[in-house]
Amino acid sequence: MNWLQIVWDVSPIIFKLGSFEIRWYGLCFALGFVIGYQIIAWAFKIEKKDSKDLDALLLTMILSIVLGARMGHYIFYEGQHFFEAPGAFIYDMLMPPYAGLASHGAAFGVLIGILLFKRKHPEYNYLWLTDRLVIVSALGGAFIRFGNFMNSEIVGKPTDVPWAVIFKQNFEFTQVPRHPSQLYESLSCLILFLVLIFLYNKWREKTPQGLLTGIFFLWVFVLRFLYEFTKENQVEFEDAMQWNMGQLLSIPAILIGLFFLYKAYQSAKQ
Repeated sequence: MNWLQIVWDVSPIIFKLGSFEIRWYGLCFALGFVIGYQIIAWAFKIEKKDSKDLDALLLTMILSIVLGARMGHYIFYEGQHFFEAPGAFIYDMLMPPYAGLASHGAAFGVLIGILLFKRKHPEYNYLWLTDRLVIVSALGGAFIRFGNFMNSEIVGKPTDVPWAVIFKQNFEFTQVPRHPSQLYESLSCLILFLVLIFLYNKWREKTPQGLLTGIFFLWVFVLRFLYEFTKENQVEFEDAMQWNMGQLLSIPAILIGLFFLYKAYQSAKQ
């Protein structure tokens, strides 16, 4: 019974003029940063932080997310090519266009980027920063996964669920009804954003530091581990694995989430 089945035949390109083109994924990626910046600016204003630090924080986050996601993709999914041609591997990893991005690399990149920002701005508490930035990261994740859906990429496995989607623009796999796994993750991130922004707005002063960060990592990566069962593997070597790379990388991220919740518990006791 496929009464809600969707035939998805939308081009990933919104506009093209010669070699210049605007794609849905790029638009969603940019919107995540633009709206996220406005939310962080609002948080800085109501908590009376120096708005002059916003630009430095934004630049740090953009570089951390893009470089972390790109390096994560190459190291975890294409690492075997390093031994074939190290110079070309590093060049392709660092130079645009960025066709492959790994969300786990982006998450770890942000944690490192906040450390670098704090070194130049020691007046900020590390957990204060992470608790605010995970709010916009959740929203950014919703935009990015929706961009993946618009691009007909990272598709799910064949299924007979009534909401299955046929991705006509994806020629890598057989065009049969599939799980819209991108929408599963996008909706989960949107719900997480609403939960985090509610907690921040209502109980900001009573929330122990690290709590929002811990919730973010557990929510995103426990669900990511489960959603991977509905998704096609991204690279061929994963076919021989019991758990794919996305699931293996989710395990340390879940442990990081538990660590932040422990820090929040300690903070609450104090």
